[in-house]
Amino acid sequence: MKRLALLAGLGIVGLIGSRFEQNQVTAQEVVPSPNIAQMAWKANWQDSSFPVENFQGYTSLYGYRSSSNGSGQQEFHTGLDLAAPSGSYIRSWMGGQVIEVSRDPICGTSVKIRSGSWVHLYCHLQGNIEANVRGRYLSDRSGNIQVWQGQLVQTGEVIGRVGMTGRTTGPHLHWELQYNNQRINPSLVLREMYQQQARSR
Repeated sequence: MKRLALLAGLGIVGLIGSRFEQNQVTAQEVVPSPNIAQMAWKANWQDSSFPVENFQGYTSLYGYRSSSNGSGQQEFHTGLDLAAPSGSYIRSWMGGQVIEVSRDPICGTSVKIRSGSWVHLYCHLQGNIEANVRGRYLSDRSGNIQVWQGQLVQTGEVIGRVGMTGRTTGPHLHWELQYNNQRINPSLVLREMYQQQARSR
């Protein structure tokens, strides 16, 4: 999984650096302290996994953008959209516990994972949310994937596949991060993660 993250980082780090300045992020949206490098040290991002396979590019960055509903109004995009072909595997960025599986009209089928002080959300996955006597779970039968609410997952473990559930105009993963209940720009995290992994080679 480390190799996967490194290969993905080689293609994205320049884009993150060049496009981040265009991203209109308010001071309140990024955790002021501790800084990203301090959080990375605590989380040991050298072993973290890039969240999607067959990555093709970013379709929407974190921050203000024109609304995707076509109204022309500005909205705050709370995550990072990573385009990939439909059916591409989505992998847990860090090991942790699945705290929620859900489906709604915006995020579609989603998985939310807690890793210590971090929460990571994955939206627009293939499949549906089902329940039985054991509890709630994401069911992607054609991908032979089941992810149970409450289960533990490892870094890099497959937790779903890229789809088009919810509000989306094309197959992609919408990925959100929070640290101590405050939103974090995922571009900053990926850039620091790649730099840490590159230094450890």
